[in-house]
Amino acid sequence: MMVVKMARLTPMALGAALAVVALGAQAQAQQDSMFSLSGFGTVGVVGTSKDGAQYVIPGQTHGADKSFSADVDTKLGVQGAAKFNSQFSATVQVLTKQSGKGNWTPQVEWAFGKYQATPGLAFRLGRMGAPFFAVSDFRDVGYANTWLRPPIDVYGQVPISHFDGADVNWTTQVAGHSVTVGGFAGQSSSYVRRVKLDLKDMVGLNASAELTDGLTLRLGHVIGKVTVHNASLNAFVAQLRATPYASIGDQLDPNGKDASFTSVGLTYDVGNWVAAAEYTKRNNNTFIPDTTAWYTTLGYRIGKFTPYATLSQQKTDSLNVNNTVPAPSVLHSTVDAVAASQSTPQKTIALGMRWDAMRNIAVKAQYDSIKTTGAGQFYNPQPGFANQRVGVYSLAVDFVF
Repeated sequence: MMVVKMARLTPMALGAALAVVALGAQAQAQQDSMFSLSGFGTVGVVGTSKDGAQYVIPGQTHGADKSFSADVDTKLGVQGAAKFNSQFSATVQVLTKQSGKGNWTPQVEWAFGKYQATPGLAFRLGRMGAPFFAVSDFRDVGYANTWLRPPIDVYGQVPISHFDGADVNWTTQVAGHSVTVGGFAGQSSSYVRRVKLDLKDMVGLNASAELTDGLTLRLGHVIGKVTVHNASLNAFVAQLRATPYASIGDQLDPNGKDASFTSVGLTYDVGNWVAAAEYTKRNNNTFIPDTTAWYTTLGYRIGKFTPYATLSQQKTDSLNVNNTVPAPSVLHSTVDAVAASQSTPQKTIALGMRWDAMRNIAVKAQYDSIKTTGAGQFYNPQPGFANQRVGVYSLAVDFVF
């Protein structure tokens, strides 16, 4: 018998959902106002072909195994905007989904003011979507994407979705095609499996160019200082620094270490064909591994239906730890375990179907065949769950209003 674990929506989250619906209806009656309100959401269930570990979006604390779960993809967001005049505006977005703390408390995802200095030059200040990936601004808006969810082999590398700071974007035309160049700076924090992660002194550049009609190239690069607030790891680092292997403690130290992320992406949408690809590299000067990841997606619209396929992979380039502690020893094994704990390489073949059932509703079904190295990106693996081929079955309804 199929068991479905429903998403653990708190009373606060349910109240927010009801408020969103009520405000959405009210906003429809105020179309001439300077204020606007919109929203989006997903109701989804996920199950896998094996027990022994849980399928999650990286950072989550509970997910799916052979007992289907609604915790992984279900979410609800509402976005309000105010346009004061032709130059000044403000936007706020509140999002409810399973967080890295394991709860469903609504969070402020965006809250920024915008100054449109010229038709092509804009400045923003506040909390904004962190522009690490091609679909960063709408990664949670399932209706806006062909896939049921962004490929986690790639998008799981950076578990940060927003930052507090400022950005500037300049758009112009070159040979009749749109080109946008932008820069941003600030800081961010997030929870990954109940552990707080900070990214400070963050500075990044982005550029996108329409190469031909429907074909867009995007480039991005960001640097910063990463801190992982893990008391047990800090204690272990202090222990190592009191031994002849202090250099290993320096390598494992999770406080204020250099980090960078680079991405290159292509999107294509012409006629019935839709395609996307991204190639990314993550580098860290701490126990978080250096990784390379990529995906490519191809889909074809047939009326209201869009079948699609995605290939993706994440590989570990370096664990960033040179374990010179003599083996066998408890200290050697512990260093290895800490270094390996963040390594999540895997390969995925995904097949899916999108059905545009209504103007603002899309129904999606997706099957992922995941080959892990170790436990891959599965959560809470039990003994014996390693180097597995796991099937993941997903069904979701995306909507906007």
